[in-house]
Amino acid sequence: MRRKTTRVRTAFFIERKTKTRKGRNRKIKSCVGQLKITEKQCDRLGVNPYTRHSPLLEKCCLLLSANESYQNAEKDMLLLMGFKVGHSTHHRKVQRIDNLLPEVKQGCSEVAVDGGKIRLRGEDGEKSYWKEYKTARLQGIYYGAFFQDNQSLIDWVNSQKLTNPLYYLGDGHDGIWNIIAEIGDENQRIEIIDWYHLMENLYKVEGKRYQLEQVKAYLWMGQTSSAISYLRNQDPVGGNQFCNYLIKRKYRIINYHYYSWQKICSIGSGAVESAVKQIAHRVKITGAQWKAKTVNNILSISCAYLNGQLAI
Repeated sequence: MRRKTTRVRTAFFIERKTKTRKGRNRKIKSCVGQLKITEKQCDRLGVNPYTRHSPLLEKCCLLLSANESYQNAEKDMLLLMGFKVGHSTHHRKVQRIDNLLPEVKQGCSEVAVDGGKIRLRGEDGEKSYWKEYKTARLQGIYYGAFFQDNQSLIDWVNSQKLTNPLYYLGDGHDGIWNIIAEIGDENQRIEIIDWYHLMENLYKVEGKRYQLEQVKAYLWMGQTSSAISYLRNQDPVGGNQFCNYLIKRKYRIINYHYYSWQKICSIGSGAVESAVKQIAHRVKITGAQWKAKTVNNILSISCAYLNGQLAI
């Protein structure tokens, strides 16, 4: 029987783009099939030595891996492109990525930080367990996530061109504010507690509706002392605990009405919380367990997708 051979094309557009034919021939797989290309052409097109895939196909692999399991990425690649890239190849590509942290083009005036959890594989048959990672959102656009490495997050934010004043948003968790305390200069820093997180805690108070609405109105205008006095007088169930919560965080409660009206900055950290949920959609797929040494790579590729760095 005659052996079936795969036709390898020498694409006219490669020669037209690179304006050269020099160098030893090699083959790479691309989005339009397998192509014959010379080493000189590879240099001019940015194709790395020894790689079997074109830069665009590499990006397509990373884009799929950022949104679904490696096994599903293999199936979808076959459906979309008509050829197979194995799940182990998708995995290796993610593990080989370098630093994808974005740089804020303009000055950075707003930072929001939140935390998420990822499930780690136990050693030698031990049970899996959960560990926390931190995600930061800069200027409402750029995201970065770090696993058990708060210092790298701090260094990344501090490497940006920070404005004065610099607004920080976070929930009431002390761990978040400990990170924020290391960012920028204390004199230029304005810390703001997330309005929606503040309301979450207010509605834990078992008061009447008009009581909660009055406290909400005080807090919306930044009148923390009035809110505390009102709660002390009305004395609803849970009111004392919420008063203590407000006293501890009083200097982070701003005039939300004014900041929102003047569009000075965001009053909620919902966008970074949304990013954590989108990352969780990838890292918490059914049955997913991760090795600690691979976590930063999958977080990095997920943030690259959110940042538009994998856009074609």
